[in-house]
Amino acid sequence: MKTVCAITTVIQFLILAVVSLTGLAGAASGAEPKPPRLCDYVRPLVGTSGEGNTYPGPSAPFGMVQFSPDTTTRACGGYVYHQHSILGFSLTHLTGTGIPDLGDFLFAPQVGDAKFEPGDVDEPGYRSHFSHDDEVAAAGHYRVKLGNDVTVELTAGARAGIMRLTFPESTNASVLTDLKHTLQRPPGGVVWSHVRVENNSTVTGFHLVNGWARERYLYFAARYSRSFDRCRIISGGKPVVYDTYRFRSRNEAAGTNLQFIAEYNTKKDEIILVKIGISAVSAANALQNLDAEIPDWNFEKVKDATRDAWDRELGKFQIEGSPEQKETFYTSVYHAFLAPNLYEDANGEYRGFDGNTHEAKGFTNYAVFSLWDTYRATHPLFTLIQSARDADMINALLAHYDQSADHLLPVWSLQAGETWCMIGYHAVPVIADGYLKGVKGFDAMRAYEAIKTTAMNPDYDSVMTYAKLGWVPFDLENESVSKTLEYAFDDFSIAQMAKALGKKDDYEYFMKRAGSFKNVYDPSVGFMRGKDSQGKWREPFDPLRDPGRTRGDITEGNSWQYSWYAPQDVPGLIALNGGREKFAAKLDQLFSFPNANAKQARAEGLIGQYWHGNEPSHHTIYLYAYAGQPWKAAERLHQVVSEQYGSRPDSLCGNDDCGQMSAWYLFTCMGFYPVCPAGDFYVFGAPQIPKVVMQLSNGKRLTTMAKNLSDKNIYVQSVRVNGKDWPTPFLPYREIKNGGTISYTMGARPGKWGTNPGTPE
Repeated sequence: MKTVCAITTVIQFLILAVVSLTGLAGAASGAEPKPPRLCDYVRPLVGTSGEGNTYPGPSAPFGMVQFSPDTTTRACGGYVYHQHSILGFSLTHLTGTGIPDLGDFLFAPQVGDAKFEPGDVDEPGYRSHFSHDDEVAAAGHYRVKLGNDVTVELTAGARAGIMRLTFPESTNASVLTDLKHTLQRPPGGVVWSHVRVENNSTVTGFHLVNGWARERYLYFAARYSRSFDRCRIISGGKPVVYDTYRFRSRNEAAGTNLQFIAEYNTKKDEIILVKIGISAVSAANALQNLDAEIPDWNFEKVKDATRDAWDRELGKFQIEGSPEQKETFYTSVYHAFLAPNLYEDANGEYRGFDGNTHEAKGFTNYAVFSLWDTYRATHPLFTLIQSARDADMINALLAHYDQSADHLLPVWSLQAGETWCMIGYHAVPVIADGYLKGVKGFDAMRAYEAIKTTAMNPDYDSVMTYAKLGWVPFDLENESVSKTLEYAFDDFSIAQMAKALGKKDDYEYFMKRAGSFKNVYDPSVGFMRGKDSQGKWREPFDPLRDPGRTRGDITEGNSWQYSWYAPQDVPGLIALNGGREKFAAKLDQLFSFPNANAKQARAEGLIGQYWHGNEPSHHTIYLYAYAGQPWKAAERLHQVVSEQYGSRPDSLCGNDDCGQMSAWYLFTCMGFYPVCPAGDFYVFGAPQIPKVVMQLSNGKRLTTMAKNLSDKNIYVQSVRVNGKDWPTPFLPYREIKNGGTISYTMGARPGKWGTNPGTPE
């Protein structure tokens, strides 16, 4: 694996070298050399090997289309780096999730007798072998030469994509569209579909999918640059034929297993373009999206426009660092800006959570909210540098609430559906943090009503039992400890927004609920622990092992990992653990546990029991700052960044989860982190990049500079914020909201900075 990754890195380096040499040649001829574009640093293959679950194909920033190769139907991103055959190229993908879905409408070019089943690696059907040596993945562009001698290139706009196929000479070349293909684990899949040949170069269709989200509609419209020499609709592996007795046309069909094949006689190196638009509303809207975005047949024009769009988004950051640091950093920005996804047609229509067609008025609608993950760092990043989009996303959350029969904000929404995956009501901190950080463009009172109503819903996961008892009892609810802890944080977020809106009674009520984390802390064992409805602790108890997700107390982890989760009141958590010294010593224990399986530990990001590959641990290193031992945070942050991030396919140690792993890296590189979203301060760690200039949404710039930073000089000696000495590890939002400068002085040994932290203001 490492050898393959190393070869890929060398190839990428050579590509950059060719670009540089081209610039030098231009300089020799009198032309000014062109500096590398920011999008040239992006490595979309990062995360396609191991646990990252990303996809390598092109997408516009926050785009509705993610046009990417699928090597399997079981992978969450559709693509696994160590697999060497491609099924085809589908139009939609999730980025970094832990459960597969989407993968809509697979397009598979073939040469020779057409196949209608993918087959397997040893006996391929329409699947085709490929080599990474013949593959290039870049921001806005993907290219691969398949084993059947067809070269495939992909690019994508916001609502439509285009593929450029270069065929060999053949009397039997074809492009198969497989409507039954999706990325699913059984028993999910297509429950109904429809396809229609509109004319001799245009096809439309749809499918209804029962998957992670139980009822998901998607339509497509495809135009081909050359009229079909022949075409067929395939149903259940057999051609659909004209039948007057059964009122059946050969140009239209419905069913559960449909495919369309466009067939051609091709000359050597003949190019055929296929452009495809999608919509969740109708085939007519898909066609309108296609014609609005890609009216002509200029592949390069679409690619250049998307790469320009990426340059603009990546340009929110300017950094100084090594080439590898730039590749890792800008790839992280890229991954953080892939989702949530645009979910609105060119005419403003979208399919709502109620299944009906709605028109987005006054906002742009987005979907795919992995909120249990992204409320921690991704959305706090958006509040700083994507406030207009953040407002649109908040309005999309509120639209979901309006369309919900249960009056709930989304938990983990997928297009127009709800997966009910994960726990908590984490749309709340997204909305509250946006409001408290000055994001404009949504109705604050309407938003507050939605977050309060969600938190008081009597039917959602024992919320009202929690409100009554002060904890979620394990005899009534699964994952009771994690739910108690996460509800308490969400309630803190509500309280902060209530306070800002002058709602004193609500503030006091939800602040009381925010202290519920104390009710599941057992001082006799020193851990968060399950408690039943009678107030009795769960027996037996082992902080390293949870009884299991279906009957256990912890979500995706154990009590060692979750007992640090009270970001709204870390001083209170420290007091429960006996003070700063004991708290820090226990943190040391967390990181010092031996791992029996070193390979597994590397793959999942484990350092002792600290699990960087999963989100509940993401704030934990920063807790050293509260305990007055910031040098230990510096050591662990440096370890995580150097060992668990990079520019190789296997450089992500866990699911990127719609950008959360990447957003953690971006904040950490700048030296601070939103330990408590919806709070009014950040926590300093230790910077990992010599200089970062971040453009805020208001046009101001925040610059972080790390003097003397190196692999040895990892410890913060002093900090200055906007010219003022800053001895504490807490950074108030007010100090950076209008830009400014944070200057770190770094050294090879721990200093005194931050050792007397006090409490956050």
